[in-house]
Amino acid sequence: VSYLLCLCLVSAAWAIELQPEPDYGPVAYEFHWSVNDPHTGDIKSQKEVRKDDKVEGVYELIDSDGYRRIVHYKADDHNGFEAIVQREPTDIKIPQPEPKKLLAAKILSPILPVAPLVHYAAPKAILKQELSSGNYVSVSGPTAQYKY
Repeated sequence: VSYLLCLCLVSAAWAIELQPEPDYGPVAYEFHWSVNDPHTGDIKSQKEVRKDDKVEGVYELIDSDGYRRIVHYKADDHNGFEAIVQREPTDIKIPQPEPKKLLAAKILSPILPVAPLVHYAAPKAILKQELSSGNYVSVSGPTAQYKY
């Protein structure tokens, strides 16, 4: 049975013809975009051009410290990817988010004294002792609630 299965797989592999990827001609494109949102301080742009296997472009953005970062880049089959990065100061003030005030409750010691921790008695003593209604102690410690 396994011999027959192998024979079927080999014949199926021979039936598949491997064809080279079609040549769609030269590749070329050009694009650019930009964002300028003064409310969030999001200021950036990019331009890129490609012709065949050569890509050249530039992008720039305003870093959170107010400096403008400009990156000129190019890529090709011979040199790979190369980038030149520049930083220059600006007078642009990036709006910083207002810190949220977190409410944290301080855990205080309870006003009333807490009953001491009760140790368990031996199992024989528990079996012999008969508890009546209302003859027990409930102990609970302080709890904390955090609100964010």
